[in-house]
Amino acid sequence: MASDPVVHLIDDDDGVRQALAFLLTASGFAVRVHESAAAFLDAIATVQPGCVITDVRMPGIDGLELQRQLKARRLGLPVIIMTGHGDVPLAVEAMKAGAIDFLEKPFDDESLLTAVRIALDRHARNARRDDEVTTARAKLASLSARELEVLDGLVAGQPNKTIAYDLNISARTVEVHRANVMTKMGASSLSELVRMVFVVRSAPVD
Repeated sequence: MASDPVVHLIDDDDGVRQALAFLLTASGFAVRVHESAAAFLDAIATVQPGCVITDVRMPGIDGLELQRQLKARRLGLPVIIMTGHGDVPLAVEAMKAGAIDFLEKPFDDESLLTAVRIALDRHARNARRDDEVTTARAKLASLSARELEVLDGLVAGQPNKTIAYDLNISARTVEVHRANVMTKMGASSLSELVRMVFVVRSAPVD
């Protein structure tokens, strides 16, 4: 890999940061610590991909607000929320907003490590999906207007004759456009072609 994923640990408690950073590093994870959400956001331009572990209650920007800002900036960093006693309602709110997990203090080491593995796996899958979307979008952009019309018909499940009738062209012309679409999209089957289109159309628009 060009770079390993990084666990970004955010907590205003020095002791918590040091203890968790030691645990994560000893378990083989790359870790970067931040004393506050504001400090993390100030360094966002240099933040490596990975995941975020953040306390829910912190001075200034709390864990929920941090999560909202990450989502607004479309950074795609999975978030794990740490909560103290009585903060479970806040953790549930964070989960509803897309957090991967929440850990109620005090939690055991394995609970944290499991949550981190899940978060990093989610990050890797999201990165692969983003690459797939980018590639498919570029291929779609290479299609002509007529090829896009034929593609829409194929995705709708229409046979060549129906597409030909709707576009007022011959079935043979549809076959030619269909072959061009398959080649330009790099699809070996109709099902693969349809899946590529669905991947793009279901992805958020930048």
